[in-house]
Amino acid sequence: MQKLHLVMGGRVSDPQGLEFTDLEKMDLVGIYDSYAEAEEAWRGSAQRTVDDAEMKYVIVHLHRLLQPDLN
Repeated sequence: MQKLHLVMGGRVSDPQGLEFTDLEKMDLVGIYDSYAEAEEAWRGSAQRTVDDAEMKYVIVHLHRLLQPDLN
């Protein structure tokens, strides 16, 4: 089974939460077929914005959304 991961980020209303404030300005970094590749992309994006507490990048496990019974 292919395991896809989406890396995305944007401005959040609370740095401890996941409520993105401006969906039109979301940074869609990319889709990766391994967690290791996704983590590398996430780390690079997160480190570029480390001084901005309202910017957050996340890894979304797309394979879990597409085939929830196979987790």
